[in-house]
Amino acid sequence: MRIVIFAFFLLALPAAAQDLQQVYRDAKAYDAQFAAARHALQAGLEKLPQGRALLLPSLNATAGTTTNHLGISPYGPNPLPQSARTFYNRNYQLSLSQPVYRAQNWLQFDQAEQQVRQSEAVFGQAGQDLIVRVAQAYFDVLASQDTLALVGAQKTAISEQLAQAKRNFEVGTATITDTHEAQARYDLSVAQEISAQNDLDNKKKALSQITGRDYAALRQLRAQIQLSPPSPNNMNDWVALTEKQAYPVEIQDAAAQIASLQARSASAGHYPTVDLVATYGQTEQTGSTTTASSSQLNVGTFGLQFAVPLYQGGGISSREREAAANYEKAKQDLANARRSSVLSAQQSFLAVISGVAQVRALEQALVSSQSALDSNKLGYEVGVRINIDVLNAQQQLFSTRRDLAVARYNTITSHLRLKAAAGSLRDEDLEEVNRALQP
Repeated sequence: MRIVIFAFFLLALPAAAQDLQQVYRDAKAYDAQFAAARHALQAGLEKLPQGRALLLPSLNATAGTTTNHLGISPYGPNPLPQSARTFYNRNYQLSLSQPVYRAQNWLQFDQAEQQVRQSEAVFGQAGQDLIVRVAQAYFDVLASQDTLALVGAQKTAISEQLAQAKRNFEVGTATITDTHEAQARYDLSVAQEISAQNDLDNKKKALSQITGRDYAALRQLRAQIQLSPPSPNNMNDWVALTEKQAYPVEIQDAAAQIASLQARSASAGHYPTVDLVATYGQTEQTGSTTTASSSQLNVGTFGLQFAVPLYQGGGISSREREAAANYEKAKQDLANARRSSVLSAQQSFLAVISGVAQVRALEQALVSSQSALDSNKLGYEVGVRINIDVLNAQQQLFSTRRDLAVARYNTITSHLRLKAAAGSLRDEDLEEVNRALQP
């Protein structure tokens, strides 16, 4: 009986609120985009052994057997009797080829190294994108929860104001206009609450799409959190860091290197090739069309094979021009990636600076809005303010609270985007944000 009561007690407990770090771990294990990037990395790493294989020897074995049936039907004067016999041929051969000079193979091996580098950069970018997407979805849910809570609190305050306006009208100290205004605001708050609930449900579904889980509760930001500007607090330093190590820049730089090597490889199509070749084979036959005796032949060869491409219908020259054009395109893509990354870093830096200043201004505006509401309530009681003044003051207070919460979330995510733009966003940065949540 005690076990049953204890189990019922555990089921009655509210679900523990999950923090940002736990949500991120769930996303790493579930998110399809990140899983696809992980498998793409595994595939990209195989480019290196494939490129190395072009420089190593290749060994092949072949074997075969044939059955031959010979029938002889003489004709003419004094023909011999018809005869028939069956004989077999069996053979096998081992062949070895070792590239001695193949310029294209060495260039393709260098391309493989750049392809691995590119795959690692793409995966690094996917990891950073996951951190930003998780943080954005997490704080979107918190923002929607805050909006819903504030709308609910505003509706309660308006309902109290509506009840007071009705009482004042009944005793003759207020006009019906105050009641109508309060009723209109109350009806509007009901509609806003429905919209806020729908938005919250959508935000939760967006987070669930990344993590594969539905969370009963998420940890909130600490009430008195202090947001600081970026470190270093200099845009040029972030721009320099972005140009040096941003993942989009590294991805396109690797692509440009691959295109350059491809252009050189296309030109190397005109070069001669030298291979070391060796073969050993054995052929055994139990007869032939001319003899019925068995024989066995063993053959081994060893030497160098030299080949020069003389004319391939103009295909080599065409591929050379194609590769040169692709290289010029890759250089322009690299320039565009560098400029776009710098712009993203600059915009994120300014967003953090602006966000920190906005949060401080809204914190002060919140204090002022609360004082304004208290003053309007007191003025309404003594008759120097009307009901609409109190309703407007309430609206301003709740709007300021909502804007302050959203500004804090946006500033935090902008800070993460700034580090992502510079290629320096790591799991530890998310842990730092997680420590700013309520325990």
